[in-house]
Amino acid sequence: MNNVFEGAAKVTCMTWAPNNSKFAVCTVDRVVLLYDEQGEKRDKFSTKPADSKYGKKSYVVKAMAFSPDSTKIAIAQTDNIIYVYKIGEEWGEKKVICNKFVQTSALTCLLWPAEHAIVFGLAEGKVRLANTKTNKSSTVYGTDSYVVSLTSNVSGKGMLSGHADGTVVRYFFDDEGSGESQGKLLTHPCPPYALAWGTNSIIVAGCDKKIVAYGREGHIQQTFDYSRDRSEKEFTVAATSPSGQSVVIGSYDRLRVFNWGPRKGAWDEASPKEIPNLYTITALAWKKDGSRLCAGTLCGGVEQFDCCLRRSIYKNKFEITYVGLSQVIVKNLSTGMRVVLKSHYGYEIDEVKIMGKDRYLVGHTSDTLLLGDLASNKLSEVAWQGSGGNEKFFFENETVCMIFNAGELTLVEYGSNDILGSVRTEFMNPHLISVRLNERKQRGVEGNKKLAYLIDIKTIAIVDLAGGYNLGTINHDSKIDWLELNETGRKLLFRDKKLRLHLYDIESSVKTTVLSFCSYVQWVPGSDVVVSQNRGNLCVWYNIDSPERATMFPLRGDVVDLERSNGKTEVIVTEGVNTVSYTLDEGLIEFGTAIDDGDYYRATAFLETLEMSSETEAMWKTLSKLSLEARQLHIAERCFAALGDVSKARFLNQTNNIADQVSKEYGGDGTEFYQVKARLAMLDKNYKLAEMYYMEQNAIDEVMEMYQELHMWDDCIAVAESKGHPELDNLRHSYYQWLMETNQDEKAGEVKEGEEDFMGAINLYLKAGLPAKAARLAMSREELVTNSDVINRIAAALIKGEFYERAGDLFEKIRNNQRALDCYRKGNAFRKAVELARVAFPADVVKLEEAWGDYLVQQKQLDAAINHYIEAGCSSKAIEAAIGARQWKKAVHILELQEDRSGGKYYLKIAQYYASIQEYEVAEPLFVKGDHIKDAIDMYTVAGRWEQAHKLAAKCMTPEDVSTLYISRAQDLEGEGKYKEAERLFATVEEPDLAITMYKKNKMFDDVIRLVAKHHPDLLSETHLHLAKELETESRFSEAEYHYMEGQEWKGAVNMYRVNDMWEEAYRVAKSHGGASAHKQVAYLWAKSLGGEAAVKLLNKFGLLETAIDFAADNCAFDFAFELARLSTKNKIPEIHLKNAMMLEDEGKFAEAESEFIKAGKPKEAVLMYVHNQDWVGAQRVAEANDPDSVSDVLVGQAKFCFEQKDFQKAEAFLLRAQRPELAIKYYKDVEMWSDAMRICKEYLPNKLSVLQEEYEKEAAKKGSRGVEGMVEQAKEWELSGEYARAVECYLKVKDSTNGPLMEKCWMKAAELAIKFLTQERAVDVIHSVGPRLTQLRKYSAAAELYLNLDLIKEAIDAFIEGEEWNKAKRVAKELDPRFEDYVDQRYKEHLKNQGQADSLVGVDVMAALDMYAERGQWEKCIETASKQSYKILHKYVALYATHLIKEGRAEKALNLYAQHGAPANPQNFNIYKRMFLDLLNLLGRDSAESFRMWADLRDVMLLLCENLTKSSDANSPAHEEFEQMLLISHYYAIRSAANGVDLVSVAAKLSISLLRHTELIPADKAFYEAGMAARALGWENMAFIFLNRFLDLSDGIEEGNLDTLDHSDFQDTDIPFEVPFPAKLHVTDAQREEIRDWVLTVSMDQRVEQVLPKDERDTYEASLLAANTGIRSLPCVITGYPVLRNKIEFKGPGKAANKDDWNKFIMATKTTHSPECQDVLKFVSQWCGGLPASGFSFH
Repeated sequence: MNNVFEGAAKVTCMTWAPNNSKFAVCTVDRVVLLYDEQGEKRDKFSTKPADSKYGKKSYVVKAMAFSPDSTKIAIAQTDNIIYVYKIGEEWGEKKVICNKFVQTSALTCLLWPAEHAIVFGLAEGKVRLANTKTNKSSTVYGTDSYVVSLTSNVSGKGMLSGHADGTVVRYFFDDEGSGESQGKLLTHPCPPYALAWGTNSIIVAGCDKKIVAYGREGHIQQTFDYSRDRSEKEFTVAATSPSGQSVVIGSYDRLRVFNWGPRKGAWDEASPKEIPNLYTITALAWKKDGSRLCAGTLCGGVEQFDCCLRRSIYKNKFEITYVGLSQVIVKNLSTGMRVVLKSHYGYEIDEVKIMGKDRYLVGHTSDTLLLGDLASNKLSEVAWQGSGGNEKFFFENETVCMIFNAGELTLVEYGSNDILGSVRTEFMNPHLISVRLNERKQRGVEGNKKLAYLIDIKTIAIVDLAGGYNLGTINHDSKIDWLELNETGRKLLFRDKKLRLHLYDIESSVKTTVLSFCSYVQWVPGSDVVVSQNRGNLCVWYNIDSPERATMFPLRGDVVDLERSNGKTEVIVTEGVNTVSYTLDEGLIEFGTAIDDGDYYRATAFLETLEMSSETEAMWKTLSKLSLEARQLHIAERCFAALGDVSKARFLNQTNNIADQVSKEYGGDGTEFYQVKARLAMLDKNYKLAEMYYMEQNAIDEVMEMYQELHMWDDCIAVAESKGHPELDNLRHSYYQWLMETNQDEKAGEVKEGEEDFMGAINLYLKAGLPAKAARLAMSREELVTNSDVINRIAAALIKGEFYERAGDLFEKIRNNQRALDCYRKGNAFRKAVELARVAFPADVVKLEEAWGDYLVQQKQLDAAINHYIEAGCSSKAIEAAIGARQWKKAVHILELQEDRSGGKYYLKIAQYYASIQEYEVAEPLFVKGDHIKDAIDMYTVAGRWEQAHKLAAKCMTPEDVSTLYISRAQDLEGEGKYKEAERLFATVEEPDLAITMYKKNKMFDDVIRLVAKHHPDLLSETHLHLAKELETESRFSEAEYHYMEGQEWKGAVNMYRVNDMWEEAYRVAKSHGGASAHKQVAYLWAKSLGGEAAVKLLNKFGLLETAIDFAADNCAFDFAFELARLSTKNKIPEIHLKNAMMLEDEGKFAEAESEFIKAGKPKEAVLMYVHNQDWVGAQRVAEANDPDSVSDVLVGQAKFCFEQKDFQKAEAFLLRAQRPELAIKYYKDVEMWSDAMRICKEYLPNKLSVLQEEYEKEAAKKGSRGVEGMVEQAKEWELSGEYARAVECYLKVKDSTNGPLMEKCWMKAAELAIKFLTQERAVDVIHSVGPRLTQLRKYSAAAELYLNLDLIKEAIDAFIEGEEWNKAKRVAKELDPRFEDYVDQRYKEHLKNQGQADSLVGVDVMAALDMYAERGQWEKCIETASKQSYKILHKYVALYATHLIKEGRAEKALNLYAQHGAPANPQNFNIYKRMFLDLLNLLGRDSAESFRMWADLRDVMLLLCENLTKSSDANSPAHEEFEQMLLISHYYAIRSAANGVDLVSVAAKLSISLLRHTELIPADKAFYEAGMAARALGWENMAFIFLNRFLDLSDGIEEGNLDTLDHSDFQDTDIPFEVPFPAKLHVTDAQREEIRDWVLTVSMDQRVEQVLPKDERDTYEASLLAANTGIRSLPCVITGYPVLRNKIEFKGPGKAANKDDWNKFIMATKTTHSPECQDVLKFVSQWCGGLPASGFSFH
């Protein structure tokens, strides 16, 4: 932008104008250059020194700044001065110095943040403020260090100063609620020449090559260190973008750019701008819209950089430039106008749209919404939570944006950063929302912001947006379709769907309907005038406060718009294609507006221009009233003058003169002078207020003068009395004189009365014709009552004046009762008369009461009369009065109290009244009491309450009478045309037929149908048809049609229309109600009735021409068909000929038919006709003449005829002539002449012979023996003719189950022929086919021989085997092919097996025999046989048998098996042993002595198994250990059984308890049950309780299917396992379990046991082998299983010992009982433990 010099010529400072239109640069030569925004130099001016004597080069310009309005520029100079130059708005305006501020030291920097405030820094360290308005400067704060830099925040409300000592100070003019501190903020390591204040942080840089970002309170946030960068020099200057989001720092040849990252909350360095040879950057200025950055250099260069992030063209009308994340410039390409849209909160602007006729801006950020009006340049930013872009914007109102989002309406005023208001509404049509914001200024009204909107379609709400409260709610009775507030927001117009226009006054909450049929309505802009259209009228309300006064003009078109411009208001009307405008009275409009705005001078000026009319007069009156209220008295005077109210105008003129005089003399507002205020009060007829104003100023004479002038003497005298005025007596005298002069006798009398001159007062009252007043005074004074002369005068005057009541009072006062009573009577003062009579004349009271009643009746006060008549005993009069007064209840009450029957006539009247108000229940008894039952019935009838009527009639009349009455009443109603009522009467007496007849007579067919449907549904269709026919005769066709349809007789309707030549209707009915073809038939008949061209056209119209032709032909109407075809579709003619021919053929007219067939081009049909009729000659003739191809058909026909006649030769000749041999074959086949068929086939169709042969064979097969014989014959024929292959085939096909020898013979013959004459291959096939057949016939030898003929050895052997001829098979194999000997043996074994001949099989294959025994379940035989074989074989089958037994639940039998045959230690048998062992343990009830043998066998088997295992490879394996365990358990069970047998109960119990340690094998529930029961039996209750309790827990767990909940605490430190297998079922019955449960419960309740297992000397559970404390395992006793501790007996076998006591006890029992079981146990122990101890025991 500026040329660069060779040497140093630095740009000292530069600045942009806030309005972006000017850019100023100051160079080293102190000249200010001005550029426009395009960068063109437009102007320049030189600065001047503070004092010219020092010369022009005595200073340097250090800083400059534009004023906020861009019209001035402030220049800071080092010669201690600031000059402010006015440079104007346009280019080339004269530059004028308008302010100068002299300082005490050199200026170093300067800012101009606000309207009149310039902030600057001095070399002495002060920061000062210069006020351009007052031309004075003041110190903001002072420091001791040179000010090197100044910068402001984004809003300009705060500033930072940088000082040479590194200090940075912050100062706020307004902290905008941030709460940030003021004063010294931070100390930078070097002078902060480059100082920038961004949105979120402060950036400082200087000569140390470091850029530091500080937080809001001065702490370091980030440091960018370039001290190691050789190319970098010191940082000289910094600039912040207008949005505060970016900072640029200048140094040598380089600009460094930093951008604030809002997401990270830190500065990001962008790539630096490096420009070689630029030299040091001395000044930076950022354009206020953010789009440009200018840099000034040491060499005088000015470089301009574009700063936009992105730029786009919108709709080819606008350029949108994103100059920062939160700042966007929108430029109108056509006008060049620019708007800067900026987020004040620093949010990133997502996108900008231009909407609403390209006038309004809408921009979104993450948390706010930006809105702007391009026309007014008003911008807003409001908090807005994004809703996914679903908002709808409405720009109909120029001052406010309406945003609709999810049922909520939000209003934003352009230029305001707060939401104006937000309401819930579903109605977003701009016609249903009205907003008014300060549209017309009104006196005394600030912030007039109103909104009217719909809460629902019938409810309007009006809201004061400024105050945020509801002004009113209008509930309307129908849907609202338009509403609008007036500009002042005081009135609301709205229209509903019924086109009614309503006005609502918001202040008074009054709703008025102002117009109906309103099609257009609008407020006239800038006024309160309303224009609307009602049908053909234009309605104008110039004064909407008087809605009844509308000005109307007739209209021919529709109002479409309203225009107000250039002092003219026009209504635009479209009349057809023309547009016409009607001009409104602008004066009237202006007047109303001026009045509303309180501008009465303007209103007067308008009225001056108008002619006087009723409207103008109303306006002058309005203005006079308002101007008086506003004390604008000159205007009021003018108004009254205009209205011709001279007196008021004169009075106001005088008042104005006073006011003017006062204001002239004393100054101020003359209307505040007391006389003026008093006169205005007088004008308002508020004399007391006027009196108050005068009295405040002590102007008593003026008050009295006022009252005298107004002849308000009383008030005047009152004032004089209150103030003790000396003229009081004179006043009174003057007043009396004046009264007498003006004949005001009454007033004079009152004065006399006041002076207590009572006689004088009475005389004056009588003179004034006021005897009543005189009487009042006389009666009040005792001395006057006694003066009879006065009283008589007064009484005479009263009677003369007909004041009888007053006269009566007077006479009563003087005790003249008779005259008093007469006067009361005359004056109708009956109350006083009765009261007097009660005292003075009791006999007259009754007469007086009656007279009083008569008087009241005369006065139409009937209700008051009733009681007086009752008092007088006049019942009839009382009743009449009650009826007259409509006191019906009272009348009834009086009637009921009557004793005589004279009141009957009144019942009817009262009843009729109650009937008229539909209180039928009250009326009915009254009618009945008055003997008017018929009227009661009529009442119910008229009211349509037939049930009550009938009920009443039935109660009071005979059924015949009721019926007669109802029928006659119904007939009357029928006569009156009240058919519905008549019907109901007929229905009530169950005579619906009469009602039907009535309706039929009156041709009310719908009602006839309705009643028939209700009462005779079976006759409904018939009735419809009957009515249809009747209507048809009356030519009421459409009604007839309806009834035909209802009667489901559409054909009748069609016929009716046909007969009456109404073909369209007939067609319509047929089409809509007939079937698919009905309408076609009707169209056909219609066409037929028309004939010729018309018929063709009609049928073409319906698209039925071809159909009609076909129909005509099908229905033998050939003439019509030919006519139609000739006229339209000639191609159909042959088809019609054909149909005609067929008809003639059917009629037997063959010659005619032949001719037609030939015309139809179908000679073949003629041939077929003759063939059909067997006229062969005719057929031949026609065929030869017209259809040579048919000749053969004729021959075939003849042949067929001959075949039927059994003339086969002739037939065959015909067919061969016709070259149809296949037909000859078919016919021969049909008569089963197969040989002839074969002959012809062989001769003429040899290729089909095989097929025919097959067919013949199938046929033969079907026919059984008959067919078989034929087949044999055929085969023989083939054989004779040398056709051996066919003969073989034929023989093979012979199948006759009834004749075996024949089949065998034939098949043998086939085989023989095949072997002799056919190929080897074919012969083999035949033999393979014949062989199995022979075996089926049990001819095994024959089959084998055939096989042998062809060397088929195996097949021959198989044949012998199948015939069970084993020796022959063996011989053949041996002699012919020894390889098959094994095969024969194998088959023989299989045979024996299959035959179950196991005994025979033993000799052949022992294993097979054993398997067979096993399969058949012959186990005993199997085991017996196996036992004769090897030991291994035996145990294989023993294992199989054992498995079988275990599966069947016979474990004991399996045990016996192993006890008998031994238990080998085969691993594959282990599972069998285990399963057998477990099954035996699971058996119930096996703990008694009887079970000893089973346990002893199990023990022995286990011992044998363990001994075998010891010798095997599985010795000491886990399996071996498990079987040792099983041996131990089975030994315990055996010894327990033996002990139980000899009553060794304690031994048995100990064994049961010892078995608990083996519950991983023994079912746990069974083990605990048995141990618990044994302990209980011996009284060991502790153990019994614990074991049985455990048993119950286990049984519950088994039922629930889960043992996880078991409590193991009782068995801690024992060798009883916790984890046990889950028993599949309970081993105890329910009864036993319940018994245990009861016992456990009883014991636990008694608390007689401790829940602790008994311990021994080891402090361990006595039955546990494992010592709890030492972990030493003791040996179990071989007798009890208990641990062997001290007294022990040891055996030779390792690990075997016994408790001495238990051993001795067992030995003793054995000796004493000689129990074989016990002896068996001892024998086993001896064997197991390696012999018995020394004490010995011999077994005998």
